[in-house]
Amino acid sequence: MIFDSGDRVLFIGDSITDCGRQGPAAPFGDGYFNLLRALVTARHPDVALTWLNRGISGNTVRHLRERWERDALAERPDWLAVFIGINDVWRYFGDRAYDHVPLPEFESTLRSLLTEAVETTGCHLILATPYFIEPSLTDPQRAMSDQYAGVVRKVASDHGALLVDTQAVFDELLVSRPAAEWAPDRVHPGIEGHMALALAFLDVISAA
Repeated sequence: MIFDSGDRVLFIGDSITDCGRQGPAAPFGDGYFNLLRALVTARHPDVALTWLNRGISGNTVRHLRERWERDALAERPDWLAVFIGINDVWRYFGDRAYDHVPLPEFESTLRSLLTEAVETTGCHLILATPYFIEPSLTDPQRAMSDQYAGVVRKVASDHGALLVDTQAVFDELLVSRPAAEWAPDRVHPGIEGHMALALAFLDVISAA
């Protein structure tokens, strides 16, 4: 496993990470982050970790830029996991197109944030691709999401970060069950989808 006892493990992102961590499910939320924390704890009870959830619903990479110092750098993580990009795409297809983050801005901002984090804290990085739970590659939102996921894969490679390909996770699930069974809006998964995400992170953490 990649974590050592005493490590601070911080996840930052949008609603998929948030999952009520500032409300009724404080402080970990009731999604993949808390499931992953429980799985790692159960598998490695001798490794004492500090888990920090800094997801905020609705966030794009622009919002991460605004709160990076407070919610990422100031926490001095040993491991920093960034799961962002879903809203950067989704806003283009909703009623808040002004919040859509164009692909070049998404990439340049993400690169800048990661460079700053490593230079400031010396942290190790885990990146997760954005996803859209839709089997048709020609669906406009799926096609755009795939472009952003491709950027995350490239940035992860360039930064030597571990990668969790969440789009690949849901593509595999879609072979057996339709999108509506994983998420009615094709974005916010139920507990089964969150467990699939947690297991994908666990596989990467364990294999590394």
